[in-house]
Amino acid sequence: MDFCPACGLLLQIDPGTGSHRLRLFCPVCPYVCPMQNKIVKKAKVIKKEVEPIFSKADAMKLAPKTGTSCPRCNHGEAYFKQMQIRSADEPMTTFYRCCREECQLEWRDD
Repeated sequence: MDFCPACGLLLQIDPGTGSHRLRLFCPVCPYVCPMQNKIVKKAKVIKKEVEPIFSKADAMKLAPKTGTSCPRCNHGEAYFKQMQIRSADEPMTTFYRCCREECQLEWRDD
């Protein structure tokens, strides 16, 4: 985006026809900026690999434990993590995973 140095308005694009080249012009005053002074770069989009929030392997094993009962097996201990997934004026969401190796149920408390 470029602005007119005389009046400060956003310059508009004149695509040019025939022998006229592409140029930027001010819609209010007579200022014209030829595109030969502009550097045009094309951005290359690079996609990043999406990383999971919690990996199934050992992420929750490093998390702290709490004395919460599992809804499936009623084991009295679970790993937990807290994250702010809603707006800042809402409470944090707590994610749990049962500590019992045979169960490993995951649930959350909003």
